[in-house]
Amino acid sequence: MITCFHVALMSEKHSKPNFSQSQASEMVKRLFRLTPSEIHSLPSYDDQNFYVAAVEGGEYILKIMNSEDTKNPNLIEVQTYAMSFLQQNGLPCQTALPTSSGHLMSLEEMDCGYGCQKYLVRLLTYLPGTTISKVPLTPQLLYETGKTAARMDTILQKMEHPHLTLLHRENFIWSLSSFTLLEPYISVLDGDPLQEVVKSVIHQYKISVLPKHPSFRKCINHGDFNDLNILVQPCESDGYRISGILDFGDMNSGYYIYELAITVTYMMIEHPRPIEVGGPVLAGWESVLPLNEAEKECLYVLVLSRFCQSLVIARYAVTLNPENREYLMTTSKKGVHILHQLWELGKEHVEKVWFQSAAQFSDGK
Repeated sequence: MITCFHVALMSEKHSKPNFSQSQASEMVKRLFRLTPSEIHSLPSYDDQNFYVAAVEGGEYILKIMNSEDTKNPNLIEVQTYAMSFLQQNGLPCQTALPTSSGHLMSLEEMDCGYGCQKYLVRLLTYLPGTTISKVPLTPQLLYETGKTAARMDTILQKMEHPHLTLLHRENFIWSLSSFTLLEPYISVLDGDPLQEVVKSVIHQYKISVLPKHPSFRKCINHGDFNDLNILVQPCESDGYRISGILDFGDMNSGYYIYELAITVTYMMIEHPRPIEVGGPVLAGWESVLPLNEAEKECLYVLVLSRFCQSLVIARYAVTLNPENREYLMTTSKKGVHILHQLWELGKEHVEKVWFQSAAQFSDGK
C-alpha cells in the first residue's frame, strides 16, 4: 500500500527549486525593489535559500519553497505569521519583508529542468549568529535551549489565525504522532543491524506511547528544533545566548512532550557525551512547563522515536536525491551510534541520568 508519505516523497524528487544566482538576484530586484550587493546560496533540505546583502542596507534570506509545499500557500501563510507572532512576543525569529505590491510572498513560475513549476518566494530578515551545532554545548546553554523550546510552544498556543486548522497535518511523516508510518520504509535498512532497533522502538511506541496520548497536553509544535535551526551569539558574561530560531516548515499540531523529545534528540547529536544532554534540557523545559506523569514516562521512547524518524527518512531521501547525500545524512553520521547507545543502556538507566541531573541542575539555580 502506498501511503500519502510515499506519494509525497516520490514527487519531492523533482520538487526542489534550482534557481541560478542571477535568477535569484533578478527576483530580489523585481519583487522587493532591492539591489543585491552580495548573494550566495545556502545549504537546504528541500527548499532553496540565498543569503542577500542589499545595496540599500540590510541582510536577508531569500527563501524559495519547493513545488510540493508551494501547493499549500495557506499553510505557508500560517508559518510566516507564527514567526512574526513569536518575534512580537520576545523570541528571536525571522519576519517576512512585503513585496512591492504589499504581499508577504510571491508565486513564481520557472523551469528548473523538469518542466514549468510554481514556487512560493519570501524574503526573510537575516538573523545574526552561528548554529548551535558549532559551539560548545555547556549545561547552561542546554538549559536555555530547553527553556526556549518550552517558551516557544507556550507562546504558539496563544496564536490565532484563520488557517490554524491546517496545522492538523494528518499523516505528516515528521510528526511523532505519525511515527508508525515509518514501518513501510524500514526496508531501506535491510542488512543493517539498525533495522532491528528501529523495529523494536516502533513496538515500544505502540505499547507504551500510543495508550498515553490522551494524557499528553496538546499544543502547536515547531517540530524541528534542531542543532541547525538554532542560532547563538557570544554573550558578554560568558558562553552563548540564543539569537535566532529558524525553519518553521515542520510546524504541526502535536503535544508539548514532542517538542521536548525533539530538542533532546538533536542536542545529543553534537555533544561529546550525548546521554548527559537530557538533564539540563529537561531542567530548562520544566522551568517553564513541568511535565505530567504520562509525559515523563514517554520521554525516553519519544527521543528514540525521533532518532528513528530522522535516520530512516534520511536514508530513504538519499535514494531519491543521491546528489544531496552529505546534507541529508547530517544527523545520521552520529545519530546511529547514539541510538544504539540509548537502546543498549535501556529506559531505566537513561531516565535516571536525565531526571536526577535535571533535579540537581534546578536545585543549583
